[in-house]
Amino acid sequence: MFHTLQEFYNTWKHESAATIKLFEKLTDESLDQKIYGEGRTLMRLANHLIETLSEMPSKVNLGIEEEHPDFHSVKELVENYHRCSDQLIKAIKEKWTDESLPEKANLYGEEWKNSFTLWVMVCHQIHHRGQMTVLMRQAGLKVPGLYGPAREEWEAMGMKPLA
Repeated sequence: MFHTLQEFYNTWKHESAATIKLFEKLTDESLDQKIYGEGRTLMRLANHLIETLSEMPSKVNLGIEEEHPDFHSVKELVENYHRCSDQLIKAIKEKWTDESLPEKANLYGEEWKNSFTLWVMVCHQIHHRGQMTVLMRQAGLKVPGLYGPAREEWEAMGMKPLA
């Protein structure tokens, strides 16, 4: 969990940039990729990440109204992720202080501290980005390295990718 808002802002800056980096590697043609019949598509996962930027904050007194996006192009996904991420940071800066972090709100039938809600928002993105990278590989897309080089990046550096 976060002890200060600055800790969250620093983490969010890195993680939201990683999400945009991943979104920018998608193609409109790849957005319908899914693992199995009932599974989420790349498009649905990307929309879900955008959706969560309003859904969780709408439950913790940040003045953000919940949205349920249905964007159908990479351009729309990138633009709206930026918009919703910026809206989230703006709302936190306007409404919360470090002293707000231990305050609790009901999320999904549990009492969560605001600091935990922010932590879950970060972990939630990481979780779904992992799912997206599998679908991207299946769609034949290059996956960017987010926490170190991806296979293609190792090769581009003239190094053998780790097995």
